[in-house]
Amino acid sequence: MEQTVPLLIAAVIVGMSKGGLASAGAIAVPMLSLFMNPIEAAALLLPVYIVTDWVAVWLYRRRFSGRNLAILIPSMLLGIVVATIITPYTPESLLLIATGLIGLWYCLKTWFGRAGSERRPANLALGVFWGTIAGITSFITHSGGPPAQAYLLPQRLPKLQFVGTVAIAFAVGNLAKLPAYWELGTLQGLNWKMTLGLVATGIVGTRIGRALALILSESAYRRMIELLLFGLSIVLLVKGGWMSLVG
Repeated sequence: MEQTVPLLIAAVIVGMSKGGLASAGAIAVPMLSLFMNPIEAAALLLPVYIVTDWVAVWLYRRRFSGRNLAILIPSMLLGIVVATIITPYTPESLLLIATGLIGLWYCLKTWFGRAGSERRPANLALGVFWGTIAGITSFITHSGGPPAQAYLLPQRLPKLQFVGTVAIAFAVGNLAKLPAYWELGTLQGLNWKMTLGLVATGIVGTRIGRALALILSESAYRRMIELLLFGLSIVLLVKGGWMSLVG
């Protein structure tokens, strides 16, 4: 099967994102879209996201921001409800472009904006806004990372607390997608033998991501996340623009 190698690579990337490289996982579906239907890719990877989410929750079960989770989780669930309603009517290309612009905006603001070393506290209004956007984009393209990071990164959380907060928020969010994905028919007809192999590969990826998160310094970790976010944003913009042109 010519799609096997890209799928295995995508599963490793998803696992690494759950293990510590928080932006990486959102690259998986856009990458697979080069080889297969993006809806099929999202459905195949959803079990990988769900299982590796909960591996990450166990790994970071003592490292998270309770206040941010109290803001993000209900907001993401709201976004998933909204996405369930609008998915049949919203072009995927539009969501890809919007998600890419959010990530690109954050990176450029961080790198070229006015320098500031102070940490921004958790903010209810911003958290609800970005959390809702993260729920919508996560549901449709598995690309909820950029909106969530646009909210969390300015707080300059300790790296393991940042990873734990992202892991727990998306663990709840991805699990909440299952009923809607089933109702929309995207999980019917999956190759479950392939899916189990992808899940096992994803679990290996979580260990790789965890090791990298522990090795890197706070500043190096933050810069790596920003670079991954920047690269992902470019991929999303290019993919969304191409789909708009050919669609």
